[in-house]
Amino acid sequence: MAEHADRFDMIVAGAGYVGLAIATAVAQARPSMAIAVVDAAPAGVWQKDGRSVAVAAAAVRMLDAIGCWQEIEPKAHAMTEMIITDSRAADPVRPVFLTFDGEVEPGEPFAYMIFNRDLAASLRRRADELGITMIDGVGVEGFETKPAETLVNLSDGRTVSTRLLVAADGVRSRLREMAGIRTVHWEYGQSGIVCTVAHERPHGGRAEEHFLPAGPFAILPLADDEQGRHRSSIVWNERTEAAQRLVEEDEIVFEAELETRFGYKLGEIRILDKPRSFPFGLTLARDFVKPRFALAGDAAHGIHPIAGQGLNLGFRDAAALAEVIVEADRLGQDIGAIDVLERYQLWRRFDTFQMGATTDILNRLFSNDFGPLRAARDFGLGIVDRLPKLKNFFIRQASGLSEQAPRLLRGEQI
Repeated sequence: MAEHADRFDMIVAGAGYVGLAIATAVAQARPSMAIAVVDAAPAGVWQKDGRSVAVAAAAVRMLDAIGCWQEIEPKAHAMTEMIITDSRAADPVRPVFLTFDGEVEPGEPFAYMIFNRDLAASLRRRADELGITMIDGVGVEGFETKPAETLVNLSDGRTVSTRLLVAADGVRSRLREMAGIRTVHWEYGQSGIVCTVAHERPHGGRAEEHFLPAGPFAILPLADDEQGRHRSSIVWNERTEAAQRLVEEDEIVFEAELETRFGYKLGEIRILDKPRSFPFGLTLARDFVKPRFALAGDAAHGIHPIAGQGLNLGFRDAAALAEVIVEADRLGQDIGAIDVLERYQLWRRFDTFQMGATTDILNRLFSNDFGPLRAARDFGLGIVDRLPKLKNFFIRQASGLSEQAPRLLRGEQI
């Protein structure tokens, strides 16, 4: 390895939301720590991302605690209601089997819809304020773990040193592979079509999830644009071959297929960006940590988006890992030591495997057209809808709020 000059306490590989959240949370609590974020994507590419994400209440509390939410909130839109139906695309009427009110606490929505670029911009601004070294357009080519440090080879030829390397580089994590961490993985044969649409009438903050035979079709409320157009985000599950065919279709054909599923309650709809499709699978890392190495976000787990929990699961990782690192550093412990990192693994692994299993079961339960099973699940949804305490439990779980949650997710400083 080449001689190294740059030394950091922590290097985060991956400048997505989870990686940036870990870096900013630690830097805010421990300003003396030298932290770098390296990302292989070209500089500025995040600004072209037109997609949006649902951010649950607990993650909003964390974003507020690390100094980002005030900038994001004016551009976000609260989910004030959620309805769930179970039908076929051609059905003239879609009975509502389950409804959720939009608050987990008075005045606190259970989730917000946020554009990716707005979320990234705020996290990057905060990282800059905290003095985090941002290295864009540079990937990790390899690393060597030594007793007291890890030497990290970067694609620009540099070798840097760190006490802890965090891999937040996505579900196809190269660093996870380099670390020799195996995964449990299978494909669903489904892909999600995502796009943003404009519609004539306002959505009123209502989110809708229609369970169709090919998979769920979600309509998620976005803020109006600068021209005052009403907008929603679409996450449309289809069999992979059908999804690929649909995104390659002429826009008129695609919109006709979309209207069949979207309906006409919000008036005429129009696509605002080019639809794209992404394959769905389940990926769970067998280990989250090794000496001087930790996985977070999609690098640790990729789950089906049926419950909208993928990003929020990653934010739970960020809050837990940041708390473990900060507390260890305050006590004078080695933040890269395996006994320290195992606290993070113990905290996060059960929740992750539980959520992976839950989304897998839900997808198998609802992504089919088997008559007896349809009748049973609709009966179950109807029972839940009549039990307010059970509905409140489910909505709080989806919001990520619990007494066992890391402090940041409760809105507290580390």
